[in-house]
Amino acid sequence: MTHHHDDESGHDGISRRHALECMIWAGTGVLWTISGGVPVSLNLLGAAQAAEAMAAGFTFLQISDSHIGFDKAANPHAIDTLKEAMGKIQALPQKPAFMIHTGDITHLSKPAQFDNAAEIIGGAGFDVHYVPGEHDLIDDGNGKAYLDRYGKGTKGAGWYSFDQSGVHFVALVNVVNLKAGGLGNLGAEQLAWLADDLKAVSASTPIVVFAHIPLWAVYPEWGWGTDDAAQALGLLKRFGSVTVLNGHIHQIMQKVEGNVTFHTARSTAFPQPAPGTAASPGPMTVPAGQLRGLLGTSTVSVKQGVHDLAVIDSTLA
Repeated sequence: MTHHHDDESGHDGISRRHALECMIWAGTGVLWTISGGVPVSLNLLGAAQAAEAMAAGFTFLQISDSHIGFDKAANPHAIDTLKEAMGKIQALPQKPAFMIHTGDITHLSKPAQFDNAAEIIGGAGFDVHYVPGEHDLIDDGNGKAYLDRYGKGTKGAGWYSFDQSGVHFVALVNVVNLKAGGLGNLGAEQLAWLADDLKAVSASTPIVVFAHIPLWAVYPEWGWGTDDAAQALGLLKRFGSVTVLNGHIHQIMQKVEGNVTFHTARSTAFPQPAPGTAASPGPMTVPAGQLRGLLGTSTVSVKQGVHDLAVIDSTLA
């Protein structure tokens, strides 16, 4: 591991510009670009055009919610679908610079589950940057198992930052002491660290933030949001291009507000219902033939020099 809404005026001085229009890429995902901090939707692309977009700058991968150890009806073989996802990653024609995992590596924080995840993910040969999900912090040591493996060089419960190819990456932790159905929380200590971390970063630097629970209010009734996210986003106002990547909800949702693009990722383990369409969140059982179309990964391409960023979501189908 390597460490280190809509065109109208929004509150707190953030202007809302150009709602993001999602386009389907080759029937399997979404591709968009950010130019100078302003989202620009792309037309339907063929594989060759998508490959050209990926080759324009450095790329990195996002996977999320692998839930190693999960074996219920929604997907009795979560370990196998993670292996499938990693196989697709290894087969990419453009080798990514690194990979991020946005949490819930394991289902129950068991040593064997962490071992299996490390073997499968590590087998791809990429540097991997992790943040924990709530399922990674339920060992007897309240997260010690996660920090023992992934906490070297991090602060507090595992937050950190690093720079690559002119982009500043910030890994946040919003799952400590999470109550069932409750909102995520960053806490005063982490917010103070974030303010200090960003002080020396130029406003023209593209920022990529990643955490487990979304930093926007996707569906608070299910705990799909972070209660002090506004304070973190306030610290990011001065930057021209901010991208926030999350997991937790096991489905793709996008939003653009002012200078910030929000993107949630699919799980490699099991789907969850769309907000408000079920009595509660949780593993959603679908016909076996549909499962892999609801699981997947994200590839992010950052175009050097012009602060462009494109995300391609791919299913396992």
